[in-house]
Amino acid sequence: MRTKSLKKNKINVITLGCSKNVYDSEVLMGQLRASGKDVVHEAPAHEEGNIVVINTCGFIDNAKEESVNMILNYVDKKEQGLVDKVFVTGCLSERYKPDLQKEIPNVDQYFGTTELPGLLKALGADYRHELLGERLTTTPKNYAYLKIAEGCDRPCSFCAIPLMRGKHVSQSIEKLVKEAEGLARGGVKELILIAQDLTYYGLDLYKKRNLAELLENLAKVEGIEWIRLHYAFPSGFPMDVLELMRREPKICNYIDIPLQHISDSVLKSMRRGTTQEKTTKLLKEFREAVPGMTIRTTLIVGYPGETEEDFQILKNWVEEMRFERLGCFTYSHEENTHAYLLEDDVPADVKQQRANEIMEIQSQISWELNQEKIGQTFRCIIDRKEGAHFVARTEFDSPDVDNEVLVDASLAYLKTGEFVNIKITDATEFDLYGVPADL
Repeated sequence: MRTKSLKKNKINVITLGCSKNVYDSEVLMGQLRASGKDVVHEAPAHEEGNIVVINTCGFIDNAKEESVNMILNYVDKKEQGLVDKVFVTGCLSERYKPDLQKEIPNVDQYFGTTELPGLLKALGADYRHELLGERLTTTPKNYAYLKIAEGCDRPCSFCAIPLMRGKHVSQSIEKLVKEAEGLARGGVKELILIAQDLTYYGLDLYKKRNLAELLENLAKVEGIEWIRLHYAFPSGFPMDVLELMRREPKICNYIDIPLQHISDSVLKSMRRGTTQEKTTKLLKEFREAVPGMTIRTTLIVGYPGETEEDFQILKNWVEEMRFERLGCFTYSHEENTHAYLLEDDVPADVKQQRANEIMEIQSQISWELNQEKIGQTFRCIIDRKEGAHFVARTEFDSPDVDNEVLVDASLAYLKTGEFVNIKITDATEFDLYGVPADL
């Protein structure tokens, strides 16, 4: 019989997956702190406490495997008496709760993505409605994610997100502005807007695509200097957002728009609601409306039925479009999605080879674009000090996924969270090097 740990009750929240999960963990931690609980985020082993909450990802195979391994790790620690209780929440738990309960019964309780009040009750805390929008942020103090909507109404054949997150539900402009004001009071200067689909924002609440009005209101929040857009959808994009981006300096000339593929036959099977011609036209309109904007996208290779010809079309298009930022994933065959009915007929090694080829092309494009930045000066925000460098970003770079600007810490002291003009002196494929412009 295992022994109970002697640790005083402390709750350690562990977050896996995307920025939406980071946001959900922050909300959970804010509620726990308001109930007087001792809560930490991903604390080191000697400080991690005796109660663990694992916020899981269930999006693709690799993410599911990582989540399951994390659960097993803490169940093992529980058996050893190193922790007392293990709770699991998030997308994996939402999607596979019966299977998880059967396969890993030593978890104290499983909760889905919409069961925050139940999770809080299990942790001895009360859900407090008056705390809507208040969070214990886990990101560096200068930026924070702002989730403007939950769920998705898109019918993409490969995606399991609607199974885990439900239908699209927008948050009101008033609530989001209040949340942004609270973040600004805490020192946040950059808001990163996230949702499964930003472009759908407002259709449920205001009966129209209302992202531009939301952005105008957020731009008025004192203390917020950058607003960044993540996860737009190419079909039905609200073009008034581009006009606002061009004239409002607080809105970064940056957009993350996952395009997934470009071959018409693959797009049709993916149920993306667009074509190569329409997508190319949209991107051209982006660049004409906001000269110099950075477009980030993600692609999927190895989708069922993707032929060598489809892949060559994609490769040629990537070379032609010269995206500033691009990531590529191999297709994951997900149960209960429309594409699961199709034969997963592209071998795993071919999928990986195709992803490698796309990233080789992108690496060269990124190197060439970065070389053009040498000698230019950019307004950058200082995220942190790491080793011998201060790590900064331009408005064209999002945290964790894009370029960083590295500044030799021996040259000057730069304060985290401050904006500094930095002159670029050198560049690699995915990093820039610079010095403060006033040196």
